[in-house]
Amino acid sequence: MATTWEILLYGNSARFLQGVAEEALDEVERIEQLLSPYRTTSCIADVNRNAHNHSVFVGHEVFSLIRTSVNLSQLTGGAFDITVAPLMRCWGMMSGRGSVPSLDDINNAMNFVGVEHMLLHEEDYSVQFDQEGVMLDLGAIGKGYAIDRVMDIVRDHGVESALLHGGGSTIYGLGVPPDGDDRGWAITSRLPEGSDSLQIEPFFLHDLAISVSAPHGKSFEVDGKQYGHIIDPRDGQPANRCLSASVVSASATETDALTTALVTLGPGWLPEFRALWPNATACVVFDTDSGERRILRTDSMEEVNNA
Repeated sequence: MATTWEILLYGNSARFLQGVAEEALDEVERIEQLLSPYRTTSCIADVNRNAHNHSVFVGHEVFSLIRTSVNLSQLTGGAFDITVAPLMRCWGMMSGRGSVPSLDDINNAMNFVGVEHMLLHEEDYSVQFDQEGVMLDLGAIGKGYAIDRVMDIVRDHGVESALLHGGGSTIYGLGVPPDGDDRGWAITSRLPEGSDSLQIEPFFLHDLAISVSAPHGKSFEVDGKQYGHIIDPRDGQPANRCLSASVVSASATETDALTTALVTLGPGWLPEFRALWPNATACVVFDTDSGERRILRTDSMEEVNNA
């Protein structure tokens, strides 16, 4: 997943906790082996190579994650979409260098984007594409999924207090810190550059996850213009409707995907977000049309209604 993972575990036996931590990080590696499109032996790489010719068996675990991804795509109106890979490749994001494609190249890549190009066969846990050129990239949900699976392992071992993060962009707080606030682990999202006049209240994670996405967290520059790494699957352009987005929920799988959707959809989507996920909290930092920088959170009811 090309990121740094760290886990803090609290308990009475350092040796026991060391074993739990090693098992947890082994689980991250196992999921990477399943989901990475860059590993030729992975399940997703196999799908990308062969699913246009015939249905490809992926097994119950990967099939369930793909089905969850399709559901999230539908709920977000396509703002989150695991078939975005042709656009990521078109913009040079899969090579890690980044380049501005022609409009014709974007339009061509768009022909292969959309979950409607996938056929899911639940009877044998297989996936098929309706044409050559469709590709999957679970990069916007895989890290969150890995965190959820790791925390299952941690709970199964009876650990009651833990903090796990992948790259700092998705964090899960289990229980409460042993010497801290009973509300949970206090996490404050980093504000974008130029936000010195703003303050953001911390989120408290008590058996909760938080994910944070920013369009220019990874970016490249051409002729003085920055292009972010989050591509809108609906029009093939880099998303730019907000400067950063955070989501807190019990499911890291959901928070990972939903921050990507929120960066794409912007603050105007917050009322719908709150209606769809009433037990989650979303927060966006954005510039208004007048140039004012603002923060909106779904737990600030009046502000969201006026977004």
